[in-house]
Amino acid sequence: MELGRPVSSRRKLKDLLLHRDNHFCADCNAPDPKWASANIGVFICLKCCGVHRSLGTHISKVLSVALDDWSEDEIDAMMEVGGNASANSIYEAYIPEGYTKPGPDASHEQRSKFIRSKYELQEFLKPSLRIVSGKSSLQSNSAKSAMDSFRSTSTSQRMEGMVEFIGLLKVKVIRGTNLAIRDIKSSDPYVVLSLGQQTVQTTVIPSNLNPVWNEEYMLSVPEHYGQMKLKVFDYDTFSSDDIMGEADIDLQSLITSAMAFGDAGMFGDMQIGKWLKSDDNPLIEDSTVNIVDGKVKQMMSLKLQNVECGEIELELEWIPLDQ
Repeated sequence: MELGRPVSSRRKLKDLLLHRDNHFCADCNAPDPKWASANIGVFICLKCCGVHRSLGTHISKVLSVALDDWSEDEIDAMMEVGGNASANSIYEAYIPEGYTKPGPDASHEQRSKFIRSKYELQEFLKPSLRIVSGKSSLQSNSAKSAMDSFRSTSTSQRMEGMVEFIGLLKVKVIRGTNLAIRDIKSSDPYVVLSLGQQTVQTTVIPSNLNPVWNEEYMLSVPEHYGQMKLKVFDYDTFSSDDIMGEADIDLQSLITSAMAFGDAGMFGDMQIGKWLKSDDNPLIEDSTVNIVDGKVKQMMSLKLQNVECGEIELELEWIPLDQ
């Protein structure tokens, strides 16, 4: 993760977002988009962001304009495409007569059908660009890579796009405590989180059994979400990484209570749910779900399983698709 991105790069991305055509989502025209597809080169809203994530990163790599770290290559790719108007002049060049582009209030089904047709199936693309030519204005490395990988995508991979998402989960990996030794005297730990087909990984903290990450990651929550899987590994340069424990995280208390209350901004700070400690889960103590400053959050301390020692502290936040 590149934490030291130059100010000039941040400024380039913010300046691009200030262009008038980037004031509205490239796919549904919702105002003030806060997300982007870094490899396609468009700015998108939160609702369309959920559909883009379902396509897989081989087609659309979604990043938050404000929350995520961007690499120089990703920013350069956005600059080369030039923003929503430039990208849409190609991706929406041949929308069939009578075909209506979804608006900001479109249903998930309408939005999903349009975005899949636009980027995955490339039904509206200029015919000459459906087979990528060397003269294409989309020939940034990222855009070309996305389109090339689309053509080689297997049927099983494309089925990931059929998943319907109900919200977003922001996970903050805060710290580890008393982690297991896997090298001579210490370990080089990192955390891997998995939800459905999505996996995110923290940075490696060298030689530290009590690492502090304070890193945030965003995951889309599928309709049938199941448990989130957490694993801690010891990074090893010359051999496979050793596992340092794992934990299964039950999301039901967070999601059901958040959806029951609806708009959390209408309520003051209060407890709305709880995941109870038991012999069958990794909780060190009961984990409460709270509305804090209009947001639904859940703090938890987990005892790592299948290992001699180690604890992980997380903070979860539920973000509804209509926020």
